[in-house]
Amino acid sequence: MRIECEVTNLAELEQALAAGADVVLLDNMTPDQVRTAAARAHEKHVLVEVSGGVTLATIRAYAEAGADLISVGALTHSAPAVDIGLDFA
Repeated sequence: MRIECEVTNLAELEQALAAGADVVLLDNMTPDQVRTAAARAHEKHVLVEVSGGVTLATIRAYAEAGADLISVGALTHSAPAVDIGLDFA
């Protein structure tokens, strides 16, 4: 079983790595912050997931920064709604 730990800054990342996390979720970091954090995590053979603030326009920058996994909430919370009805006569 893998253990994933959510972190919001580099200090928390170091704590997660020291505690033996298998995966770190970098929350609300910029691509530049992800580049630094991913390099450090990959030294320890830890997978990196990115979430928070990722859009379809910025996903490439996060991938190029070293993210192994990327969550894009815009796929669901920004999707347009469709009003569908089923009427019986």
